[in-house]
Amino acid sequence: MKKNRILCLAALPLAMLAVPALAGDHVVSQKGKAFSAAKMSVKVGESVTFVNDDPFAHNVFSLSDTKSFDLGSYGQGQSKTVQMDKPGVIEVECAVHPDMKMLIEVQK
Repeated sequence: MKKNRILCLAALPLAMLAVPALAGDHVVSQKGKAFSAAKMSVKVGESVTFVNDDPFAHNVFSLSDTKSFDLGSYGQGQSKTVQMDKPGVIEVECAVHPDMKMLIEVQK
């Protein structure tokens, strides 16, 4: 019985390596006062993580009917995530840098 436990514990790290990364997690970098994508498509239930790769703060928000959010101000190396919960088009902007804009199309 004890041998079986040891074998199971030894096999656990290998089993964890076989698990793929979660599908549906999308990453958008913010660098040079721009989003890394001007437009992207995701599915309902997936998430988008905004990573600040600039040496100054960003504030990502959307006033879209599909998904309204304000991630607040966050600095270099920090990130914020938004879950997409219904289909439609989301216009995303940065409150700090008004020229930063992107579209996210959320599909069923």
